[in-house]
Amino acid sequence: MSEKYHDPAEYIRGIQQILVSDKKRIGFLFGAGSSLAQKKGKTSLTVPAIGKMTTDIVDEISAKKAEHKKALEEIKVELDNAYNIETILSNLEQKSKLLSGVNKLNGLSESDFLELIKLVKECVRKKVSVHKDSTGAPVSLETIDDLVQTDFANWIGQAERKFPIEIFTTNYDFLFELGLEQKEIPYYDGFCGSYRPFFNSESVENLSFLSNQTKVWKIHGSLGWHYDDKTEKILRKNPDDEDILIYPSSLKYKDSKKQPYESLMDRLSNFIKQDDTILITCGYSWGDEHINERIISALKTNTSSHVIGLIFDKYKDAAGDIKYLLNEDTSLSKVGLNNPKISLYGYRHAIIGCKKRQWKLKSEPDIDDTVQVNMYYDEDAPEIDQDTGDPIWTGLGEFILPDFSRLVNFLDQMIADNEIKTIGKDAK
Repeated sequence: MSEKYHDPAEYIRGIQQILVSDKKRIGFLFGAGSSLAQKKGKTSLTVPAIGKMTTDIVDEISAKKAEHKKALEEIKVELDNAYNIETILSNLEQKSKLLSGVNKLNGLSESDFLELIKLVKECVRKKVSVHKDSTGAPVSLETIDDLVQTDFANWIGQAERKFPIEIFTTNYDFLFELGLEQKEIPYYDGFCGSYRPFFNSESVENLSFLSNQTKVWKIHGSLGWHYDDKTEKILRKNPDDEDILIYPSSLKYKDSKKQPYESLMDRLSNFIKQDDTILITCGYSWGDEHINERIISALKTNTSSHVIGLIFDKYKDAAGDIKYLLNEDTSLSKVGLNNPKISLYGYRHAIIGCKKRQWKLKSEPDIDDTVQVNMYYDEDAPEIDQDTGDPIWTGLGEFILPDFSRLVNFLDQMIADNEIKTIGKDAK
């Protein structure tokens, strides 16, 4: 095979070996993309992507107050193509700090900006509160059964391993908690107690604490987290407007240095620093510099840890043509090109060992192998020989595991086919 290509079959075998190894500590970092996933043929609970969330929130706020509508329209012109919830909040926060007295920007005073910021944050909380139905009651058990996160919890519960899975997520929603509890998987998230559960930073820092339990670390906060002024503790209770979250804005870098976020970020660093650790990212765009810096810094102190980033890099440009971010000169590509311990697996391209190449199967799979290959790779249709009219197999295609639902299906299929035991025997 030409040196211009990476063989997906070769690297998927490596991932399978990692998932069954008793020596490997396995963690996942899930971003917003994981909350978009739906099971095939099902209407699963999802949190809107940033584009739709932006449109919905702007429309909702604009319909209530003319001054806010006018300001948001002006800000949209200012931000141009970079108009989304993160840039809107950043713009509002920066302007609120510039104003004082009777001064105004975009027709709004300092108090008007603070009111608008509060409204945007309330809307964000509402959009991620998918654990409740339209009446405000908890969603049904049948609805939870249809979550991709529930299938992921099923894999955690059935795949035997020496070290527990650690889940790091930037999401505020309860989708992973719903799935784990539906499958009765014990997990720990840093809170202790039952009447007024409190965040216990010492337990988060202790890598041996509850050594057999799955861990769920919500590094940007969660619905239901509150700061109690009297005790100066972080408590968990029913979600409301006082939830402490790191909202998507320029302030998130400053907020991430506060408790409990500092402890959770330290946990991510210390997890990676352990020997034989693998962190798999999915639904994470590598757009949070404070997280990227922690990952890259931790990898520099350890010779045996590695990060595999499953990158949903497929998008349409302004003309409607399909493009792939890993094939472009972007900050995302540079993460892989500059770090040999970070492998990025996109749809058409992968950056492995600091080498960017297109995916291509080394050899054509037979009928039996095709079923297995289809779990992680979607082959292109054959090209047609212009002289003979015969189909020509190319081996080119798309690596589909950056889609969280496809990743979970791949994991569960390993159990269903008893693949884990087979690979385990081969490894031994």
